[in-house]
Amino acid sequence: MTKQIDVTEIFGSNVFNDRVMKERLPKDTYRALKKTIQEGLPLSLEVANVVASAMKDWAIEKGATHYTHWFQPLTGRTAEKHDSFISPTEDGGVIMEFSGKQLTQGEPDASSFPSGGLRSTFEARGYTAWDCTSPAFLKTDAPGNVTLCIPTAFCSYTSEALDKKTPLLRSMEAVSKQAVRVLKALGNKTVTRVTSTVGPEQEYFLIDKKYYDQRLDLIVSGRTLFGASGPKGQELEDQYFGAIKDRVAAFMRDLDVELWKMGISSKTKHNEVAPAQYEMAPIFSTTNIAADHNQLVMETMQKVALRHDLVCLLHEKPFAGVNGSGKHNNWSLATSEGVNLLEPGRTPAENGQFLIFVSALIMAVDRHADKLRASCGNPGNDLRLGANEAPPAIISIFMGEELTEILEGIAKGKKVANRSQSVLHVGVDSLPQLPKDNTDRNRTSPFAFTGNKFEFRMVGSSASISGPSIVINTIVSEALDEIATRLEKAGKHHIYKESEAIVRDAMKKHGRIIFNGNNYSEIWVAEAKKRGLPNIKTGVEALRYMATPEAVKLFEKYKVLSRMELHSRYEIYLEHYIKHVNIEAQAAVQMVKKQYLPAVIKFTQQLAKTIGQLKVAAGPAKVQKELLGKVSGLLESAAAKLEVLEAAIKKAHAIQDVEKRAEAFRDKVVVAASDLRADIDALETITPLELWPVPSYADMLFKL
Repeated sequence: MTKQIDVTEIFGSNVFNDRVMKERLPKDTYRALKKTIQEGLPLSLEVANVVASAMKDWAIEKGATHYTHWFQPLTGRTAEKHDSFISPTEDGGVIMEFSGKQLTQGEPDASSFPSGGLRSTFEARGYTAWDCTSPAFLKTDAPGNVTLCIPTAFCSYTSEALDKKTPLLRSMEAVSKQAVRVLKALGNKTVTRVTSTVGPEQEYFLIDKKYYDQRLDLIVSGRTLFGASGPKGQELEDQYFGAIKDRVAAFMRDLDVELWKMGISSKTKHNEVAPAQYEMAPIFSTTNIAADHNQLVMETMQKVALRHDLVCLLHEKPFAGVNGSGKHNNWSLATSEGVNLLEPGRTPAENGQFLIFVSALIMAVDRHADKLRASCGNPGNDLRLGANEAPPAIISIFMGEELTEILEGIAKGKKVANRSQSVLHVGVDSLPQLPKDNTDRNRTSPFAFTGNKFEFRMVGSSASISGPSIVINTIVSEALDEIATRLEKAGKHHIYKESEAIVRDAMKKHGRIIFNGNNYSEIWVAEAKKRGLPNIKTGVEALRYMATPEAVKLFEKYKVLSRMELHSRYEIYLEHYIKHVNIEAQAAVQMVKKQYLPAVIKFTQQLAKTIGQLKVAAGPAKVQKELLGKVSGLLESAAAKLEVLEAAIKKAHAIQDVEKRAEAFRDKVVVAASDLRADIDALETITPLELWPVPSYADMLFKL
């Protein structure tokens, strides 16, 4: 019998959260720490020592023997170095100690992490600094192995950010500063801080571990480099929101429990569109906590899956021919008083504050669509974006019919009345009337307003949400800065007139970014080109836009990323692309040489033997001869394409310039690998199942 879960009891039980701090810290220490968290005030060593001691005692009571500064280097994963609490005593024993200095600062070796030229390999020193705005937590990696994890920023000896958290925190400061300016100019003098919030939905696949273990491509790259489509995919549309299978439900239950213990508000779970694809969605939280939590979500999904003899695939496109996976980043702004600045209320046409902040988003996204696209540039997303399953590579905003009508009316100087809230009549007396929202949802839009937030749907499923959030916060900061300056110059007596002018100007100059139609259609591609909107199709092309003089000027102005930090990230992400594609290509070569070609050759031998036996028996062999001819033709073609792929890899590696090398991997290696796949997949459809060396799509997608 399954043990009953008391969610209220376990939620946050492994988090050094506000409730625990209130219970364990002296009142003066608690107040000082809260001031640091809420107002960004410095934390004294004296206060840090008291917090560290209480945190250590709490962690030890929960079974921890070690602590780690948990950080997010530019690898896309998290990093941790574990240290025990033990300290030797003179009598040969040990005591358990943890100081304020150990809590607030660490010194991991930075030389083996990507730095993009910011430092030489022999310069090893790096620093981790406690981010007290994201609570410490306990992580259980194996039965009895409990570690206290302290979220930290990671920087170099010369103060450059070597991680994703540092610029994210800087961007949050920037958007808060400019949003507070706007609110004060509008007459709100009590707001002290505005926080960006995110609720990242996470899509993923589950497959049986026994199939995963037989596929080198999945093991080293996270996706199938070969695989013919099975007789069934997602065409019956029966997977989405379908009944959850027992084995998957058991995994989801355990996942929820592990996440709830770490204070992660896993709220929603369901079957996604593709077979064996699923989604988890949390309740929104402040952006840096949401980013930390999403990293933990991905890690925990993979860990819990193994307990059920499953493997969780987070790649953006693990299977060709069915939907890939992404993240839907639900972004908004909340004041220190708990007001959502993107909440239109019942009468959005009369909500000047809401229209001002929406205008800022319209200005920001239109001006910096290239940077938003760059924030989602990775090899996996190249296989997903624009494939009529995810947003296209063209950035646009969906606002919905009513809000678009209001904004366009203001742009034309017309007064637009609010619509009275209508209801949906479903035509069945026993069912209630359903109130209609002021916008429908457009699932094809990359940046959609969904009632009280913007949903950025372009982010890849394996990616950190920090990069996209950094860009959104920074570009919105610039727009709010401009708006605040206009409002401040106008003065309180002309605020209404200037607010209307701001909305009008935003629509006239940047309204082209609004598109409420089908983003998948070819008509939109042509229309977007006519509007002058960029269509940046690949990640390699997109990444450039984060290192242009315009980008440097923007990110330096708001103290989010320096020129050196931007250029280092550009180089790191290009190298990541090269390495990722190279791993895929090398795996493809190995699989073809060691698995596929030997299997097909064995099949041709069997066919030749059968044909020979039939000749001896004077029997017909037409079918066998035709099949042998077809298989042999594909075999020869695959062998030739294998040589082309190997040559393309070698030639690409010989290119010294990192940009040109990345382009060669994109334009030559990826294309050659795709050509080779076509022949191998064709061979799979005619080779007997017992001879084919790896599990098929039907095995992996439907045998759970």
